[in-house]
Amino acid sequence: MARYDVIVIGAGPAGSTTAYRLARAGARVCLMDRARFPRDKPCGGGLTLRAVRELPFSVEPVVEDRIETIELGFRYTRRWSRRAKQPLVLMTQRRRLDAFLAEQAVTAGAEFRDGSKVTAVDPSGRVAIDGERLDADVVVGADGANGITARSLGRPAPEHGVALEGNVAYTHVSRERFQGRAVAELGAVPGGYAWVFPKGDHVNVGVGGWQSEGPRLRDHLRELCAAFEIDEAEVRDLRGHRLPMRGASMRPVEGRLLLVGDAAGLVDPLSGDGMYEAVFSGRLAADAALEFLHGRARDLDAYAERFAPAFAPLESISWRAKLAFERFPHLAFRLATTNVSWRLFQAVVRGDRRASDTHGLRGAPLRVLQALGV
Repeated sequence: MARYDVIVIGAGPAGSTTAYRLARAGARVCLMDRARFPRDKPCGGGLTLRAVRELPFSVEPVVEDRIETIELGFRYTRRWSRRAKQPLVLMTQRRRLDAFLAEQAVTAGAEFRDGSKVTAVDPSGRVAIDGERLDADVVVGADGANGITARSLGRPAPEHGVALEGNVAYTHVSRERFQGRAVAELGAVPGGYAWVFPKGDHVNVGVGGWQSEGPRLRDHLRELCAAFEIDEAEVRDLRGHRLPMRGASMRPVEGRLLLVGDAAGLVDPLSGDGMYEAVFSGRLAADAALEFLHGRARDLDAYAERFAPAFAPLESISWRAKLAFERFPHLAFRLATTNVSWRLFQAVVRGDRRASDTHGLRGAPLRVLQALGV
């Protein structure tokens, strides 16, 4: 029976960066994933600058585009765009990004077992994998919203959104139109938006919204393609996925098991982005695990104590803004496209400021949006 200090289940951004931090600190780490790498994953593939700041190393080798221009539309009619002085989002593909992150964890000293299916997890630190039993002082669940680790804790399923996305090669769309530009169409999908995000040799197109919109996502995607003169027949690698939300209110610890990223329900309700939350929760989990392993803490409760303050305020603000767009879409769009909102958006995305920090912004649009969403 193999034994480790930490077993990390799931080699996405949350799992691999957690494994990297732990291995660099000298822990014996086993990182595992049920898929063979490299593998793809449904995702827009954007890393905001605040997420990049949380990474313990550069991801420059897998960056395919840099977003400097944000374009917002309202139901495919009104248009608004602004260009930042510096990139706000780095675009990549999960197939390349996740393989790169896992490679960094291995370089730091972690053992990586891909193609390994976990069949049971116990909060005591016991993991069953392909008929083999592994033990660890700490287990980190990073296997997503539908993974076995969250289910093993008997947690109620978080509220979910749904999304449908695919890729269109630049041979079928204008590179000049979309390169360096993130397009989000508001008011087009109830509870969400439609998007066009640029990559190295293609654009990623998608739609996402309330879970109840699942049966209508294909129609929403067809509307998106028609609005941007994209031949729907050229959309490749089409796939749907669920987006877990309202995770900040849940306890992410039981015994020796910690949940991070999507497994902890950490997806921003407004944007549907979970990269920052994945990497940040991984750092908090690694810190708590090391304190426990080194005898500076009797348990892993420090992670739970830091978890809610780190994620609950932003989650609350995002939910209010989301509801404001749902109830008062025209007014919300006008507020979102003011100069004050643009400046605050840039500061938050870069990680220079928290969205909850509105000090000095008396009467700011963000406060109005929050009020509309109560």
